Amino acid sequence: MDVVIGTGKGFFPLESDLIEMAQTKVHRNKRQVTILIIWMILWEVGSESIQYSVLEETESGMFVANLTKDLGLKRGELAERGAQVVFKGNRQHLQLDPQTYDLLLNEKLDREELCGSTEPCVLPFQVLLENPLQFFQAALRVRDINDHAPEFPTREMLLKISEITTPGKLFPLKMAQDLDAGSNGLQSYIISSNPHFHVLTRIRSDGRKFPELVLDKALDREEQPELRLTLTALDGGSPPRSGTTEIQILVLDINDNAPEFAQEQYEAQIPENNSLGSLIITVSARDLDAGSFGEVSYALFQVDDINQPFEINAITGEIRLRKTLDFEEFQSYHVDIEATDGGGLSGKCSLVIKVLDVNDNTPELTMSSLTSPIPENLPDIIVAVFSVSDADSGQNQQIVCSIDDNLPFLLRPSVENFYTLVTEGALDRESQAEYNITITVTDLGTPRLKTQHNITVTVSDVNDNAPAFSQTTYTLRVRENNSPALHIGSVSATDRDSGANAQVTYSLLPPADPQLPLASLVSINADNGQLFALRSLDYEALQAFEFGVRAADRGSPALSSQARVRVLVLDDNDNAPFVLYPPQNGSAPCTELVPRAAEAGYLVTKVVAVDGDSGQNPYLPLPEVAAVEARADPLTVYLVVALASVSSLFLFSVLVFVAVRLCRRSRAASAGRCSGPEGHFPGHLVDVSGAGTLSQSYQYEVCLRGGSGTSEFKFLKPIFPNFVDPVLIIDS
Repeated sequence: MDVVIGTGKGFFPLESDLIEMAQTKVHRNKRQVTILIIWMILWEVGSESIQYSVLEETESGMFVANLTKDLGLKRGELAERGAQVVFKGNRQHLQLDPQTYDLLLNEKLDREELCGSTEPCVLPFQVLLENPLQFFQAALRVRDINDHAPEFPTREMLLKISEITTPGKLFPLKMAQDLDAGSNGLQSYIISSNPHFHVLTRIRSDGRKFPELVLDKALDREEQPELRLTLTALDGGSPPRSGTTEIQILVLDINDNAPEFAQEQYEAQIPENNSLGSLIITVSARDLDAGSFGEVSYALFQVDDINQPFEINAITGEIRLRKTLDFEEFQSYHVDIEATDGGGLSGKCSLVIKVLDVNDNTPELTMSSLTSPIPENLPDIIVAVFSVSDADSGQNQQIVCSIDDNLPFLLRPSVENFYTLVTEGALDRESQAEYNITITVTDLGTPRLKTQHNITVTVSDVNDNAPAFSQTTYTLRVRENNSPALHIGSVSATDRDSGANAQVTYSLLPPADPQLPLASLVSINADNGQLFALRSLDYEALQAFEFGVRAADRGSPALSSQARVRVLVLDDNDNAPFVLYPPQNGSAPCTELVPRAAEAGYLVTKVVAVDGDSGQNPYLPLPEVAAVEARADPLTVYLVVALASVSSLFLFSVLVFVAVRLCRRSRAASAGRCSGPEGHFPGHLVDVSGAGTLSQSYQYEVCLRGGSGTSEFKFLKPIFPNFVDPVLIIDS
């Protein structure tokens, strides 16, 4: 195959300076760019391309060129960079060999179908490379072969010539048509040998060649009233092809005047969307003869031309539209018109009709590549490469390409009619994981026509979020003498990422106190954060302890966060709803829900240290409603039920005993009652005593009031002379 290098500077790769030139012509804050800007860039750069040529009707699969060598690339680079061959209108005349990436013919080409009478027949295309994005301009020229013979519109022509016609008179004949171009097209006409006529080959304004019959010797009707000649059309092929038609000449009696048109050439314009039957122009001819010799009728000379979309009224000369026009197919028509009188004499004129373009073609968008999903946190990612085109002309062909303003993407013009869709900045999958992008292509015609192309782009996750705990500190309570492997509570953390980046694993952190045997006390479920007591806890040995937990995701690199867990160990022999923790500030929070009907009050002895507060804060907070602890395991439930049954019998006996004692101490109890909205509580108080280092102990009364969210301490007289340790011990 022939390869012709363009006269410019060689290939046309996409350079960074070319992109910058395009960007300077577009306002930074606007999303719309037009094809007109691309044309201006190409005009500045110049015509730079590589051209290949093939003969039409060549079989598909034929080798065209070694594209790797012609583009100056490394071996295998075309495959690595996803090379594509892009023709206008989604036609793929060429293909790349999947193994060698040589340029091959994809289909058998018909020059006449592709280009009609246009010569040379050149089909531009682009070679598109990715990673990085690069374009090469190229063209495929389809060379003509002599595969069509000239054809006349009719097998026979009829001429009527008066016997008084003088030699030298010219008679235009119907021309033949050859679909080939250049030297393979129609070249000349010849006529069979005879003493009266010869033929001339003329060229009309549109370049087509037509025959004219020249009278060499006067005719004599009485001697020969009729002649038959053979007209032959020849093309320039090797060997030449030909077509013939018969000419029948009738010699007429005297008809002195032939019809003559008012103009030798008429011109008219018509929009391509004119309705059928609309009037284009009216032609007129007159004949100076009288009678039937002066009556004129009109006809189109090339009536069998397949591209003839017009008709003429034989009497009035009005020319009207009989077939829909398409500017993109034919921009002008050359029509020959004949006027004939009653004696058979005729005159001819020509009509040139220009078709005006109407914006009747919507823009087309061809997607060359699309990347989805795209990673988050990376700017300037090429999402898509596409080209746009419009079959109209002039302003109707100029295109504006745009996307929605509220999207974090930009449209950037590339070479010729190509665009790239890129991210405007780094994307955040956690804010939005998917984008529906509508690319709108609008022409500048009247009315404006547009095409919309929708693409969906998803954002892939990057591990950029650490797990977050629901609380920074967790407080858990567990009663001593618990069963091993008891579930004592849970921690929970969530990760905003997705997939493995959002899968959380829990672990224990080394304790701050190296003396704390944390590994033998608590374990954590790595999958769900549940905490378990590994052994039975002893309140007398350990009242409380703290440790840290870590939540880490499974991303790369893994991200993590930490939280603190505080475990309070409750005395198994302590039925009072209070515990002193931490002992430094003397607070005694409730450890369980205390019903109002359970006890009217509690007598609590509070012992303070030497440097502590000796009862300056008389109020003890009481929760309005305590949360129900985590459900015990089934074995614990069974033990509780059995214990409750035995305890019921025991409590019944105790209540009888207490009732007797209350009667004896009614006078002392009434002195210690608390007043409330419903009167005095029963005087059932609990004594708390112990031994310590202070010189005095105090007795408090804790009054539980209905509807009250706090507990109240009252100072009473000292009842014991001995001391207690700085720990709150509660007897119920």
